[in-house]
Amino acid sequence: MMQDGHLPIGVFDSGVGGLTVVRSLQAALPHESFIYLGDTARVPYGTKSPATVVRYSLNNARFLLSRGIKMLVVACNTASAQSIPALQQELPIPVVGMIDPGARAALAATHSGAIGVIGTYGTVESGAYQKAIAELRTGLRVDAEPCPLLVPLAEEGWLSGDVPRMVIREYLQRLQSRFPEADVLVMGCTHYPLFRDLLAETTRDLFGHPVELVDSGVAAAREVAYLLDRRNLKAPAGKEGKLTVMVTDKSRIDVVGQRFLGRPLGEIQAVDIPV
Repeated sequence: MMQDGHLPIGVFDSGVGGLTVVRSLQAALPHESFIYLGDTARVPYGTKSPATVVRYSLNNARFLLSRGIKMLVVACNTASAQSIPALQQELPIPVVGMIDPGARAALAATHSGAIGVIGTYGTVESGAYQKAIAELRTGLRVDAEPCPLLVPLAEEGWLSGDVPRMVIREYLQRLQSRFPEADVLVMGCTHYPLFRDLLAETTRDLFGHPVELVDSGVAAAREVAYLLDRRNLKAPAGKEGKLTVMVTDKSRIDVVGQRFLGRPLGEIQAVDIPV
């Protein structure tokens, strides 16, 4: 039987956005191998009921566990917001989501105690970041704004220019009008790091003071590295990490996925996950 350290890390998302998290994981952990599952047949999760998201997440996790993984990363903010307790209860391996690492990173970054969050409707309406931050420290102020149009813009490759700039400005103006003192903005969706430059430019213009952007995927990668070390699950230092990509629908995945991962995906396997 393969030793635990040699096993890959499982990662799932509702679509391809979680490949930005894989990108952060590979940068932080070059010796680790990853199995990525994109549930592209049922994307998006952000508009679905919490019960449906939990069911999909459990099925994704069971599928990855059957492939032999040593840790699960839920690279989807919506699934993280709604499914982590159920996943942690069922799975015999460590489970890392996006919310808690992102909340800790936001807490470490704020000076004013005013933290803004942007995400899908599902993530924002769950209040998950607000709850996670409140559990870490009382007295902080958190406000969130849903930015649903950024997901299709990212997947179409509209990452710069007037259209995404106008959309981002509209969303952030709403947040700034309610919450002008915010000095941290959590990018609470895996698609949003692709807009980092535009988000940075717009926050500087609207808020008039430095606003630090927090990438929950980068924060999650740090937590994964910590847990691997603490639980003695690290891959051997000389091992070359590999990425296996699986999706439930292969339509345009190679083109769109490359945009998120930052390089070609290689062979993509189509798989069927029970609903």
